[in-house]
Amino acid sequence: MILTYVMLGIFGLIFGSFLNVVIYRLPKNESIVLPGSHCTSCGKPIPYYDNIPILSFILLKGKCRSCQASFSFQYPLIEAVTALLMIAVFWKYGYSVQTIIHIALILFLIPISMIDIRTGLILNKLTIPGFVAGVVLILVLQPERWKEIPIGALSGGLLLFLLAVLGKVFFKRESVGMGDVKLLVLIGAYLGFPDVIIAFYLGVLLSFLYIIFGFSVNKIKLGDTFPFGPFIAIGTIVYILWGEQIIIWFSRLINL
Repeated sequence: MILTYVMLGIFGLIFGSFLNVVIYRLPKNESIVLPGSHCTSCGKPIPYYDNIPILSFILLKGKCRSCQASFSFQYPLIEAVTALLMIAVFWKYGYSVQTIIHIALILFLIPISMIDIRTGLILNKLTIPGFVAGVVLILVLQPERWKEIPIGALSGGLLLFLLAVLGKVFFKRESVGMGDVKLLVLIGAYLGFPDVIIAFYLGVLLSFLYIIFGFSVNKIKLGDTFPFGPFIAIGTIVYILWGEQIIIWFSRLINL
């Protein structure tokens, strides 16, 4: 079991390193395959011994060996988060099909969230392949769940689409982007109904807490906008890891 955790951690770091490439290049319409890893300041290729997740960042003090330009702290952060989440999912679900499906979903949620934070966009280049990957995984690994795919996708997408329409009617501007709708369709395909709705409301709760905190420290003003996709993603991950406990706690709360 310990060896499994170690291997998952190593693979998580490797996947995280690749996700950094996706996060940086995809919004620029650059290939995520070629050219290989290189410094974005001087353009020189990064050798394999300087491209070891987290360790190379520490040894090089976060700087390029050639030009001494600083690398973003995002790189080791994404690597570490990816590894930790993969380990956490295995800790929760063990050797199961659910572990594979949830890890696949998380590997799409991470770059979708980071790109949304950086650019305000949720790219079809991630939501469409993510949706297709989820459908294929479920049909292959859990074919008995085939009915849950359209129900989960439609329920998630229609809920957010309705909120987007209502927001535009009442606030006279776009309050929810279509990228967010597509993201919830993607999540619904993986989780099914009603799980996608619970994950969504956890994301809404987290965004509400963020707004309250932002107002309290004068970081958010009335009329400001912020990316909603990361909150949906975090709500989904929270549900994946602690959904059962949350449902039990809420059930006890309303019975009091």
